[in-house]
Amino acid sequence: MSRWRRLTKVSGLAVGTVAASAGALIAAEKIIVGRQRLRPDPAADEPLGQLRGRPLTVLADDGVPLHAEVSGPDDAPVTIIFSHGYCLAQDCWHFQRQALADTPARLVFWDQRGHGRSGALPAGPAAAGRPPVSIGQLGADLGAVLAAAAPGDTPVLLAGHSMGGMTIMALAARQPALFGSRVIGTVLVSTAAAGIDPAGWLPAPLRPVARQASSSLLRSAARSRMAALVERARQAGGDVAFLSTRYIGFGDQDVSPAVVDFLERIIRGTPIEVIAQFYLALAEHDQRAALGALGQAPAVVLIGDRDRLVPPPLARELAAGIQGSELITVPGAGHVLMLERPDIVTDAITGLLDRVLPLPGSQLRPAGG
Repeated sequence: MSRWRRLTKVSGLAVGTVAASAGALIAAEKIIVGRQRLRPDPAADEPLGQLRGRPLTVLADDGVPLHAEVSGPDDAPVTIIFSHGYCLAQDCWHFQRQALADTPARLVFWDQRGHGRSGALPAGPAAAGRPPVSIGQLGADLGAVLAAAAPGDTPVLLAGHSMGGMTIMALAARQPALFGSRVIGTVLVSTAAAGIDPAGWLPAPLRPVARQASSSLLRSAARSRMAALVERARQAGGDVAFLSTRYIGFGDQDVSPAVVDFLERIIRGTPIEVIAQFYLALAEHDQRAALGALGQAPAVVLIGDRDRLVPPPLARELAAGIQGSELITVPGAGHVLMLERPDIVTDAITGLLDRVLPLPGSQLRPAGG
């Protein structure tokens, strides 16, 4: 009996220690998040995610409906098409949509398949015989959006963030003749031509395990009876979601809590099945062969030097592989540059347009730019 008492006493101490540690971590989270939320927030009243354009539905080559929105005059001298990244949606370009609203450019924002307001990925019997989702398919989707939203021979500039930049590379691989003719320039934000490690943001000792386990775990979560529970847990959000989004998406500088919350809501809106299906596509992405085509038009590559998802050396390799491209490194910034440092991204777009399609009085430069 004395032995049993000793064991239960030790077990109780262990459980108590774990519980105390967990409680301390939760308390620390609340203190950190609370301090960040108490700081002055210049974006507190920003209508994040509320800006809308004229809706346009584009059918992909496999029938998936892609949601696009168009702003600006139909007879604009140039069309700018914005492609978002993994787990995001077109609303992540909020500040660029806002800043460029008064320019004569035609602006096209679209949601990648399975993201935002675009149709779900083919599934079940309808998907029989279809290849798994790939970056190449996203390139075909972008080609369909370009044909539908920028008909005729109007010059087009392509801007892409992360997976959206890879989408542009995939379009260059499929339709290289577009670049230097219809496509007069590209702005590639926080992206790479190859070597992406979806687990790269984790501490180094954990990465090999995560690479082996993540895809299968995500697929299991998406297909199993636990899927509804997983989604409910994700929708709960909370301090952990805020802190993880802050860490993964942004750099070392102060960031608006409203912007962090906004990004977290967009990510949370991406279904677990989509996250699982695109995970492998990112890991297998290699569009280095397309860089020659991209070099037929001026290109700007932007990267934050604190990007935890796309290591800056990969962005430097991308810029080196595109003949004549300009590399902009943003000190202290992380992965989601268009939200963290929107002025720099917008200036890169307007600056490139001023070079390749000069208009009287720099009409494409937003007010105050």
